[in-house]
Amino acid sequence: MARERHASEDYARPVRRILIGLLLLALFAVFLLWRIDGPRVERFRAALIDRIVPSFSWALVPVARFSEMVESFQSYQKIYEQNQKLRRDLRQMRAWKEAALQLEQENAKLLTLNRVRIDPKLTFITGVVLADSGSPFRQSVLLNIGSRDGIVDGWAATDGLGLVGRISGVGRNSSRVILLTDSNSRIPVTIQPSGQKAILSGDNSRLPPLDFLDAPEAVRPGDRVVSSGDGGVFPPGLLVGHVVLGSDGRLRVQLTADYDRLEFLRVLRNYTVGRVTDTGSLVIPRHTGSAEADLPPSPEAGDD
Repeated sequence: MARERHASEDYARPVRRILIGLLLLALFAVFLLWRIDGPRVERFRAALIDRIVPSFSWALVPVARFSEMVESFQSYQKIYEQNQKLRRDLRQMRAWKEAALQLEQENAKLLTLNRVRIDPKLTFITGVVLADSGSPFRQSVLLNIGSRDGIVDGWAATDGLGLVGRISGVGRNSSRVILLTDSNSRIPVTIQPSGQKAILSGDNSRLPPLDFLDAPEAVRPGDRVVSSGDGGVFPPGLLVGHVVLGSDGRLRVQLTADYDRLEFLRVLRNYTVGRVTDTGSLVIPRHTGSAEADLPPSPEAGDD
């Protein structure tokens, strides 16, 4: 069997060489035929093409299909590149959309801030919120205006919607605003239309409760809450919010101010409020004349 295999290989090699040689000669002849210029050769080529090419139309079908596939792939590649470009443009458009929305909201807030109706006797100064306290136990923000701008402790601060808080701490170039939600905040308010007076007490929540109500049954959810002006700290009539019923059953206030987006605050100048320099006068009023003799002598006077 090994001899038969070697014999078949010995016959196959010469045959393969002959076929390759004939193929090379045929290709060389075709090359010469297409390279020779002459009228007779040209007529011969035309006749050869007319005779052979129509019979080989079936062989050209795969070539045509392959060329169509290449063109389709190139078209698909162009579509893919265009799709990627459109995706990049869409991402850029979304970023521009977010920037436009932020500018629109900021512009709307500034316009709203300019349309806030306050007492014409009051003037104001607008400051930019620099930072907040960042603590759940202290609700305050920092403004970029201070004593150089004439800011005084106790002045009311509002945004474009309602009362936000009061100035509590003034530096030369900055000041701190304690918010109505802070646990140290206590402001007198009036509930409309019932006219009930109450104290809005901050408890570090977004819904501060109403304390010291004389007739809670006269107050309904949805009633308007404004500053009463009692004590002379806040100007009267500043919108605070609306009454809501809390989950604990207490009457609370849904604040009108947008605490999630405090960017600009308007500080109301209220020069009519006098500064408290003598705390004793809050308890024992000073009298003139014979009434002063009824007052007990001070320890300092006894020492003299």
